[in-house]
Formats: sequence, structure tokens, C-alpha cells
Amino acid sequence: MTLLVVGSLALDSVETPYGKQEEVLGGSASFFSVCASYFCPVCIVGVVGDDFPKQHFDFLQQRNIATQGIQKRSGKTFRWRGCYEQNLNIAITLATELNVFADFSPSVPKIFSQSEYVVLGNIDPVLQLHVLKQIERPKLVACDTMNYWIKDHKQNLLKTLAHVDLLSVNDAEARLLAEEHNLVKAARAILRFGPKILTIKRGEHGVSLFTKDTVFSVPGYPLEHVVDPTGAGDAFAGGLMGFITQKKASSIEILRQGIVIGSVMASFTVEDFSLNRIKSLTFAQIRARFREFHDLTGFGANDLPAHSFGDVS
Repeated sequence: MTLLVVGSLALDSVETPYGKQEEVLGGSASFFSVCASYFCPVCIVGVVGDDFPKQHFDFLQQRNIATQGIQKRSGKTFRWRGCYEQNLNIAITLATELNVFADFSPSVPKIFSQSEYVVLGNIDPVLQLHVLKQIERPKLVACDTMNYWIKDHKQNLLKTLAHVDLLSVNDAEARLLAEEHNLVKAARAILRFGPKILTIKRGEHGVSLFTKDTVFSVPGYPLEHVVDPTGAGDAFAGGLMGFITQKKASSIEILRQGIVIGSVMASFTVEDFSLNRIKSLTFAQIRARFREFHDLTGFGANDLPAHSFGDVS
């Protein structure tokens, strides 16, 4: 069972209180696909310039990620430069150079068109719909977006959301999209736009899952050192969708487990710059942290005693 992701591949330059890295592998499709590859086969549709390092292609292929859908064009690869100060929840963008990504028109290779699980990365909602028209019979479509598309292209985004099963946004994006400050109210409003499943990411505070009948939340994994939060949201989505694809199901039980697995993958990603930590990650380490999440959130009894101290009723 193959998972298709359409999104950006980039060269990131990042500075945090813990160091600085120049032109390392970045982009939503990169973080997503590598984290998902621990659970299922993944194929990418994206675009890079002729300056995209071969070592990055080699790394993706070593993770058994199909790269036939990555267009290589004359020009420079998409670049992002940013920094984080003491509040690592806030990325400060210093420069964005779209380069060949500026006029990216996703073309899904025939061998990918039968993918049953599809992720539409953070691109123009018109292009997201364009991708869906190239997929024969998707079983589950997930989508990401950002403030720019919500504010300036909302009507096109709403057209896309009508064809989406799972939407993943952060808390600020959820409030902006729904025009509701309360996250529960915002979630209910967004579910009426079309998605059946909504995840709202809250950075170090964890993530919440909403469906029509269910609310489920997990905390952020308690880390002593967060080196670079770049790509954490995409790593989360990769873990979640990779697990859903592996299980070929999206029941509430699978979604709850997938939320934890996504949180596990995000927690490893932020421990180093770019995908450096993931390069040495083993599945045994993933399983161990999954169990730690279980211990972190479990509290034994599922009911209170019949009477509390001093209860005279």
C-alpha cells in the first residue's frame, strides 16, 4: 500500500539558540516522506533545481522513497532562511526564495496515480485540486495549508476541503480558518467544511484530534533539549499518515494510535537540525518512545470511587 505526498523540497538555512545550519534538506515533502517511510512505501511529487544535492536524492532513495515524481528543472531549488529565538514555537522567516517552486505544476506519474492514500502538502489549493484530478480512486485524502492560503485564497481552499478527508493545521490556522477563537468551536466549524478528521497541532503543548463524535488529545513529549522545530508538523503528519496507510484503516482506534506515532516522530525530528536525527533513528527507538507515551498518558483506573472524602449524599 503506497502513500503519495505532493509538496515542497527545499534547502533550509536555520539558526536557533543551539546552533546554525546552512542549506540543509528541508521542505514539507522531505520531512513528511522520511517519517512516513518507517511505516509504508512512499512516493513524492515535487520539484527541485539543478543545484539540489545528489546526497539528498540518495538519502530519500535509501529510505525506499520513490522519487520518480520529483521534477528536476533548470534553476535554483526553493530556499528558506529562518531563525528561532528563546521561544522555539515561533519561527522568524528571514528570506524565502521560491525559485523553481514558484511555477510548480504537480504532474503525477502514471505509476503513482493509483495511490489510495494521498497527502496534499502546503501548496496553492487550486494545485491541490489539480493533483486530486490525477488520482484514480483515492481512499483517504489528507491536506495541509497555511495562513496565506486561508487569508488570501479562502474560497479556493474551501473548494479543496470539500474533497478532503483529513485536515491538519496548527491552532492559529484553525482559528483563522473557522473565524472562531475557541478551538473546540473552531474544530466543529472546520468539520462542516468537508473533512471528516481534523488534527490541530499546538506545538510543545501537543495535538488534538477531532471527528464528528470524538475528541482526543495527547501532550507534547517532554524533551530537555529542542534543537530545531523546523518540520515538526510535517514529521507529525508523516507518522500519522504512514501508520494509517500501513493499517489500511482510519478507525478511531487507529487514529488515536496514529496521533501518538505522529507525536513520536515529531519529537525525534526536533532533537537535531533538518532530518539529521531521523537519519540514525531505528524502529526500536520509535517503539520505545511509543511505549513511553503510553506510560505518560495512562492513569490506571477508568472511574472514581463511589464516594469522595466527606461526601454525605
